[in-house]
Amino acid sequence: MDITDSGVHHAFEPRIGRSVSLDHAAEILGVSRRTIYNRIREGRLQTIRTLGGSQRVLLDSVQEVRSQTADAGSRGATH
Repeated sequence: MDITDSGVHHAFEPRIGRSVSLDHAAEILGVSRRTIYNRIREGRLQTIRTLGGSQRVLLDSVQEVRSQTADAGSRGATH
């Protein structure tokens, strides 16, 4: 039996590829590492744990926060 056929391997690999370190998430969003931890605690950023125990931020949630921030900024500029 091939491990890729079992589905076990697929459960981790695709999500790891779509995640970034906490520091990289902070850089993308232009905020501090502390702010990233706050956003995680608030539920605004989603994370996963790697097999080694590291915490990584899902890129989809980073992009969501980034677009919300951009939308809020553009609405504020027009009103």
